[in-house]
Amino acid sequence: MPNESSRVEAFSDGVFAIAITLLILEIKVPEAGEHGGLWRALADQWPSYAAYVVSFLVIGIMWVNHHQVFSYVARVDRTLMFLNLLLLMVVAAVPWPTAMLAEYLREETASHAAAAVYSLVMVLMAVTFQALWWHLTCTGHLFDARVDASAARATRVRFALGSLGYPLTVALAFVSAPLTLAAHGLLALYYAFNQVPVPTRRDLATP
Repeated sequence: MPNESSRVEAFSDGVFAIAITLLILEIKVPEAGEHGGLWRALADQWPSYAAYVVSFLVIGIMWVNHHQVFSYVARVDRTLMFLNLLLLMVVAAVPWPTAMLAEYLREETASHAAAAVYSLVMVLMAVTFQALWWHLTCTGHLFDARVDASAARATRVRFALGSLGYPLTVALAFVSAPLTLAAHGLLALYYAFNQVPVPTRRDLATP
């Protein structure tokens, strides 16, 4: 029998899937010009490809980590559902700053504002996911029996420290928009390979 969190996770999976699909829809088919033809037009769209790849990684890795956390959640309360909705609201918004950054990435002035907005959305995503984790670890009783609730609470500081990189990208946006996009790609890869694991009880660990 599925646990109480299965419906929340299923709804979340749908939002993640829609958001990640909308990213590619923002890349339009280019018009073949007289100089260089279609190949030149395709090459000129490199900011769209770069923004797509980075945002795909961001949403995809967020989905992986979201799934990992909820695989240990047996029960949900009203606060958890609303925190999860806030996270999904930010995830659903990612295609918009992605398209804007791709549009203005090569502009001298507008690129800084576009990169700053993109970074602010990523800050909100990190904050909402952190709030969700803090609520889970504060309550403790929402986890299933495998989780060591005390050890999970002890991870909150490390979890928060990992999010400090996102505010720095807001400042970086006013230096270089391409570097800001690259920084978000590196942060996504960091969370892919260095995510804080959900601590489990040793007495219930599988041999």
